[in-house]
Amino acid sequence: MLFEPRSGRLAAWGNALLAALVSPDEAAMSIVGEDAVHRVAGLPGEAGPVGLTLALGRLRALGVTGLRVALPAPGHPLGLSGPPEFNARALEAEEAVVAVGAALGLVPEVAEAGPAGDVHVSVTWHVLPVREAPPADVPSLGEAERELAEALREAAVVLTRLDVAGSGPVADAALAAYRARAEAGQDALAPGYPARAVRVLALAQRVDLMVSLAYGSGHGGAVAASEMAARAEALRPVERVARRALVAAYNSAVEARERG
Repeated sequence: MLFEPRSGRLAAWGNALLAALVSPDEAAMSIVGEDAVHRVAGLPGEAGPVGLTLALGRLRALGVTGLRVALPAPGHPLGLSGPPEFNARALEAEEAVVAVGAALGLVPEVAEAGPAGDVHVSVTWHVLPVREAPPADVPSLGEAERELAEALREAAVVLTRLDVAGSGPVADAALAAYRARAEAGQDALAPGYPARAVRVLALAQRVDLMVSLAYGSGHGGAVAASEMAARAEALRPVERVARRALVAAYNSAVEARERG
């Protein structure tokens, strides 16, 4: 899964900019994060790729009033509304941003260069036409919060029984890194988001981390094929619920504005 999707940063800080809560430079810096550079290609009215600050201004001029996140997976077109070409590109990237107010979507292409420990990451957001229709399978914040709590309880029972609940030095290091990031505020939403969205996002990220640790924990106690199948069966709905919650949190600013 995507622990901190780039589409989430683009949507969150783009929404804050569109609501005049942050400056263009602050939004662009927050979206880029630890990457080296982000460019936007295929914008109407632009002959070639442009920087984020210019791209966000251009989107506003094109009538964009908000940005939504899509986190699709095979068999689960979460947040997508078509057409097939955009859906296919978003599914390949496992994420996308869909504009509100203009029939446009953005799909990231990530390139890495350089030796280990000094990797240079550049991102190109490709602008494609989208179908103006309700996004697929996106819950409300309340629904997402309830689903997360229930899925986490059910999965914890199965994963503990199978001895794959995420323990050991690798899991401990991942949890410590998550706590450090959270304490530093790196996973907080942008200004303009409701407190409940921040809470749902934090819970979804913790669930996401748990799923990643469980998938990466080797066989653990699940040495039998039936037990490994049970592990996958337990993780699949939890991963789906976490994705839905992430999308609900990132999209909540747009949903709140649309409700007035």
